[in-house]
Amino acid sequence: MERNTRKYKLVDKNGKSLYYGITNDLERREAEHRNDGKKFDQMVQVGRATTREAALNWETAAIQDYKDSHRGHLPKYNQNDTGK
Repeated sequence: MERNTRKYKLVDKNGKSLYYGITNDLERREAEHRNDGKKFDQMVQVGRATTREAALNWETAAIQDYKDSHRGHLPKYNQNDTGK
């Protein structure tokens, strides 16, 4: 299995997570987020490149962990519980 998928999060200047996502091209994806009007200070890669399946599992778990610690609220820019 190819390990070409990157896990990342968008954070504000205080380090607060605003979005969790995955991509095979970090630079392109960061530009897409900025062009979509998302306001963030940094895109942070999380861990190493991995398989798409493992990255999707991480994304779902990261969003759920965020919700668990924020009274059920999603990160600011995630639209649903799975990132899809």
